[in-house]
Amino acid sequence: MDGIRALIRAERLMPGQTLPSETKMAAQLGVSRPVLREAMRGLATLQILAIGNGRKARVASPDASALGLVLDHASYTGGVSIQQILDVRRTLEMRTVELAALRRSDREAGELSTIVDSMFAALERDHSQIQELDIQFHEVIARASGNPLYSLLIESFRVITRQTWAIGWRSRSTDENRLDNIHCHQRIARAILDRDAAAAQAQMDAHFQSAMAVLLRAGIV
Repeated sequence: MDGIRALIRAERLMPGQTLPSETKMAAQLGVSRPVLREAMRGLATLQILAIGNGRKARVASPDASALGLVLDHASYTGGVSIQQILDVRRTLEMRTVELAALRRSDREAGELSTIVDSMFAALERDHSQIQELDIQFHEVIARASGNPLYSLLIESFRVITRQTWAIGWRSRSTDENRLDNIHCHQRIARAILDRDAAAAQAQMDAHFQSAMAVLLRAGIV
């Protein structure tokens, strides 16, 4: 696996570009083709390579799924707690929302407003839609920060969010509490639209304070 990664760098291959043939790589690395294929499968699991469908192996674009699996495993095995994960996420999102307020494009501001409108509509029709809208909301903020590493890190929290979100939502037992949660997202979106970084951070902080309190009541943290 290290040899393949070194070859990618030596050849200056970028995402989407194909690797040399298996025969050529096996000869360069001094291994058999079965060993090479096993190494390639390992790199594909880490989202470093894209393989399969009868196509030649290609360099993959950075993807958050591998990091998400690490977080999920760490949480499941007790390496880290949900509270610790939320603490790290809160730290990251306080920065992403500040940068989003300063750097967001008009399109990104519009996306956030549209997501909030959809959340209000889903409250009347299908609560199950709100979870994915909530995840999307935070990922748009991370993208609007202008730092792709923030996007990668925030996206890696999807698997944990999908495990805890429904529990938190049920703990917001009244329509008034659930509506307050969506209004909090609306205030964050408004602060980003107004390019008010201080207000955006204050609203994000309030959002996480509320989320932590809800999960605490539910016995998750």
